[in-house]
Amino acid sequence: MVTIRLARSGAKKRPFYHVVVADKRAKRDGRHIERLGYFNPLAEGGDARLRLEMDRVEFWLGRGAQMTDRVKSLLREWRKMQAAEPKSDVQEK
Repeated sequence: MVTIRLARSGAKKRPFYHVVVADKRAKRDGRHIERLGYFNPLAEGGDARLRLEMDRVEFWLGRGAQMTDRVKSLLREWRKMQAAEPKSDVQEK
């Protein structure tokens, strides 16, 4: 089974997580199939806290991938952030 989950990286006491697609049997920080984005819980200032490639997330969910509970909550947060952003379809010159 394929899961969408977090893989920890970063320094000691400075966590940084990659959102990855991996086989359920693989180690947490081990092999993964594809990297879908990242989550930085300690983001400050202009740093982005969360970034996801939604087209790839939808692709893997369509293929039967299961999300962990934490990734589900991050996905909800990402959708709220995208809905709150103003749409700038028209470019000003």
